[in-house]
Amino acid sequence: MTFQTLTPEAMLARLVGFDSVVGRPNAPIIGFARDWLAGQGVQVHVLPGPEGDRANLFASIGPVDRPGYVLSGHLDVVPATEPDWLGDPFVLRTDGDRLIGRGACDMKGFVAAALSMVPELLRMGLRAPIHLALSYDEEAGCRGVPHLLAALPELCARPAGAIIGEPSNLTPVLAHKGKAAIRLLSRGAAGHSSRPDLGVNAVHAMVPVLAAAVAQATALQSGPQDARFAPPWSSLQIGTLAGGQALNIIPEAAQAEIEARAIAGVEPAALLDPIIAAAKAAGVAVELLSSYPALALAPDHPLAALIARLSGQTPLGAVSYGTEAGLYQAAGVPAVICGPGDISRAHKPEEYLTRSELHATCALIRRLGESLCK
Repeated sequence: MTFQTLTPEAMLARLVGFDSVVGRPNAPIIGFARDWLAGQGVQVHVLPGPEGDRANLFASIGPVDRPGYVLSGHLDVVPATEPDWLGDPFVLRTDGDRLIGRGACDMKGFVAAALSMVPELLRMGLRAPIHLALSYDEEAGCRGVPHLLAALPELCARPAGAIIGEPSNLTPVLAHKGKAAIRLLSRGAAGHSSRPDLGVNAVHAMVPVLAAAVAQATALQSGPQDARFAPPWSSLQIGTLAGGQALNIIPEAAQAEIEARAIAGVEPAALLDPIIAAAKAAGVAVELLSSYPALALAPDHPLAALIARLSGQTPLGAVSYGTEAGLYQAAGVPAVICGPGDISRAHKPEEYLTRSELHATCALIRRLGESLCK
């Protein structure tokens, strides 16, 4: 069989060309990936999420009744509204070795490498499968991949491991913190500030809840610690705060967003319990925005040894950012982070991946395929 091919650079250009901003419908980019894989004769499952306008994708190369490995990446990107872009962020540009565009590093580069390697993997005749898992709304707190993981038992034998291709300079990462985030909303009654007795100040109602958040943030510094992380404790912060229209108007609404980041072994949502209790007492509404667990892969786990061998890099104990890896682990699939590029380039104007990083990722995937042919 003759397989259609695209160079990794051409595949990355196609992916960057989709304005797949988080929180929006993603049918165009999912449709492209589906058609590309189906055109290779690969079995593809498009898995719609409950939102109705976006979906995950899962595809398998090799026998699905045997344990294999998942190459996991998200297709959504953060917005590209910064004024410092030197060109259209959704048109891949080159500058020397750099491939510039929104998502080039985080994390369409990894996805481009995986997709472009499909024809070569097919020719290998894998004895155990390599699965491709492409998710949506990772940038909104890993909202899409739980629906894919729920369907996994119907799609394949339980994988032996998952490689989450977030930017790590192709260095395996064994742990990251978990995260939970909430939005608080207080309602009052507007009026002239000269007659506070005739209104209800929504900002004032929020104050004891914010005080509880500050107290919890301080208390966590003396709580459980894990030296792999910086800082080594679980943390909490008030990230946004808004309320009121003008100084002489009693605020009728106030809103705040709070996040907690948990070291391994600590439930992220539980860190928010004191704030939620204070909100209930104050009559402030609470909305859960996102929650995902920490990742903690043992250094002596076979997956850690495999990825160290494939990448040629000594695994890194932990990173401060979060990924979908903890959700894979919670679903019973060991996971490790290993992807091209540096996280410092993500979410910035002129985001880029280098050609050498892109091709090094292809080489890693090739070595993984070769290891499954023995």
